[in-house]
Amino acid sequence: MGIYSFEDRAPRIHESTYVSSSSDIIGDVRIGKECFIGPGARIKGDYGTVIIGDRSNVQENCVIHARPDEQTVIGENVSIGHGAIIHGAHIDDDATIGMGSIVSDFAKVGKWGVVGEGAVVVSRKEVPDEGIAVGIPAKVVGSVDEDFKKMWSEYKEIYRTLSWRYKEGLKRLDRD
Repeated sequence: MGIYSFEDRAPRIHESTYVSSSSDIIGDVRIGKECFIGPGARIKGDYGTVIIGDRSNVQENCVIHARPDEQTVIGENVSIGHGAIIHGAHIDDDATIGMGSIVSDFAKVGKWGVVGEGAVVVSRKEVPDEGIAVGIPAKVVGSVDEDFKKMWSEYKEIYRTLSWRYKEGLKRLDRD
């Protein structure tokens, strides 16, 4: 795994978090408890700070970066889908960021907010608490209900358990 300090900036990753050996964590990156950082994820705090809250998952091939002297904040219980990009944004607790989506500079996704697959939340735009946003540029088209919260709480629990299941059960198989 590529965990690197950069100049005077060093990652702080809770011991209960799983970080894939093929991901890179660089600089001032703070990752909470029971998080899952999937293969190919790139999280850079080289000239800004990235904060990821407890029980969040950053799936395969995601990119998370902070602007100079700014923070990119990912709350607790957040799910960031495969291949998403988060740059200089603020994602509140329990949000779901769909596969291949982009959340750009100074954008905000509220508590239980949803960014649909492939959507682009452009700079300085906001997805409100419990809002569902889709499209390019992303537009709010609905709101999260209790069934959605129950279903996504179960999905997020799977990734939380992967934080320790991968640590205990992942075995490299070399083949000739």
